[in-house]
Amino acid sequence: MHIKVYFNDKPLYLADEVTPEIEPYVHHDDAVFIDEFSSSGIKSMIHEMRLDKVHVGIFIHKDLEELKKAFFKKFQVIQAAGGLVKNDSGSLLFIFRRGKWDLPKGKLDKKEKPDAAALREVKEETGLQDVNLGEFLLNTYHTYDESGHHILKETHWYRMNADGAQPTKPQTEEQITAIEWGEPGNLKKYTAKTFHAIEDVLRSAGY
Repeated sequence: MHIKVYFNDKPLYLADEVTPEIEPYVHHDDAVFIDEFSSSGIKSMIHEMRLDKVHVGIFIHKDLEELKKAFFKKFQVIQAAGGLVKNDSGSLLFIFRRGKWDLPKGKLDKKEKPDAAALREVKEETGLQDVNLGEFLLNTYHTYDESGHHILKETHWYRMNADGAQPTKPQTEEQITAIEWGEPGNLKKYTAKTFHAIEDVLRSAGY
């Protein structure tokens, strides 16, 4: 098993073994491989992932939960949630924010559950009102720096359905400037200008 953590668009695989997905990267010149489970090993990996010459990281430890816990302790962890919304015709909803096509998502309020937060954020960011929560898809992870803090955001993703022909309204205060429904068989417009984590969400849903 593995967990994929993005540093910008560069993936770091935290894993308990080298899986077929990870194997092709192991011997790449632009990859960093560490299997020494220690605080210094984790710090070294975080440092390496921030270097321009490094494009993928692989950290192997037999106990994935122990590795995840130790790695996450190096960051301020923020919980978020979002939705992959499909309408009655099978089209998928995308939002355009800060130069990228994205899916609606946002941070959890205090004591809020991820599924409730996902529904709330979808409604707030898109203007949709009649939205039904579907199955849980996956969690994605990405890091960034903010006001001198190292942040790791864990986002919980869910399938959702929007009933009927509902109007949409971009939440401009969240820098959303456009909303579009994309045909499942022709998503290149959106995947060509999105984040790798969003591609992971689409793949997890079979797109």
